[in-house]
Amino acid sequence: MFRSSMRSRLIERLELTNGFRGSLERSEFFLDFQPIFSLGDRRLRGFEALVRWQHPTRGLVAPLRFIPVAEETGFIVPLGRWVLVEACEHLAAWSRLTRAPLTLAVNLSRRQLVSHHLADDVRSAIAITGIGPGQLVLEVTESVLMDDPERASAALSELRSLGIRIAVDDFGTGYSSLSYLQRFPVDVLKIDKSFVDQLNRSEPGSSALVTTIIGLARSLQLSVVAEGIEREDQLDQLVELGCEFGQGFLMARPLDGQRAEALIEAYEGSAAPS
Repeated sequence: MFRSSMRSRLIERLELTNGFRGSLERSEFFLDFQPIFSLGDRRLRGFEALVRWQHPTRGLVAPLRFIPVAEETGFIVPLGRWVLVEACEHLAAWSRLTRAPLTLAVNLSRRQLVSHHLADDVRSAIAITGIGPGQLVLEVTESVLMDDPERASAALSELRSLGIRIAVDDFGTGYSSLSYLQRFPVDVLKIDKSFVDQLNRSEPGSSALVTTIIGLARSLQLSVVAEGIEREDQLDQLVELGCEFGQGFLMARPLDGQRAEALIEAYEGSAAPS
């Protein structure tokens, strides 16, 4: 049965698809940066790059709107290449402000992961910007990994050979195949916000899944990042459970490049000897 909402979705998709043409050349896309902290001392340790689109007629388009269309049309590959270089350029500039190197996480799409040009794109971004390969973290979701496990494992192994670190984003919301997790060359597990939301001291079982993920990561010698931390009690529980890193509105909201730089300078200043 036809519904008017179907027509509006089709029109939106056509507008977004047409809008992709020339959008990178017109500099319509930009990055925000979600700070990542070590939870024990709340020190700034890095950022996650988040792509945004300022459409000329629709205004600011939410990633949940344009990313699926970009994936379907293949535009996600040139967009992802641009995000990678842009993010690395910011990281290179920030590295001159810090004593200890910051990390920067960049998300990989399904099409990017299976692209034969991915390793060359990453190698080029590192060479152009001069960042240390170990500063770059490439994030993939469980569902992307499980689409084609053999191809994904080969692609991630090639990236790891460059010195890049690999993170599994939204861990626990997809397949969570432990046998495959052991096979994939992974360095970081990111605990999905939906599990962090459930943390509640008054409910003894609320931390069971988070505890399990942290224990799994330890047994596999992986780092853990908790996403979506919004309350002090959540942060306190995560510290008690041994979670190393976290991100969320409690500590900082996503920032544009200028505000991210100001945050770095503030943390570096607070760490300076008196």
